[in-house]
Amino acid sequence: MIKKKILVIDDELSIRMLLENYLSKIYEVITRNDGLDGMRWLEEGNMPELIVADIQMPNMDGYEFIKNVRSSGYFKDIPMIMLSGIESSQEKIKCLKLGANDYMVKPFNPEELSIRIELLIARK
Repeated sequence: MIKKKILVIDDELSIRMLLENYLSKIYEVITRNDGLDGMRWLEEGNMPELIVADIQMPNMDGYEFIKNVRSSGYFKDIPMIMLSGIESSQEKIKCLKLGANDYMVKPFNPEELSIRIELLIARK
């Protein structure tokens, strides 16, 4: 069985490793350390089932990343879950308005994230 691809973008190595270790039981996990790197990977012709991305990152932050993905004809329908250390309704609203499908605050429970991923992929 071919595993579905999940793109994880976070500048914190510990988060990338945690998600890769946890999610790779079910998915093929590709990690990138900032939004620019994530966009490059997509533009090379890769198509993940879902993207999990941090908001505060160097080079291209999560907001800019959402805008880029949502404005592209090819990637605009990929579900996105944003991760943030900021527990703020304003942040959540901003991300959702830009086109993110979900928002989770760090630290998070990987099992909860995994369930949210499953639900979004099932809806596609």
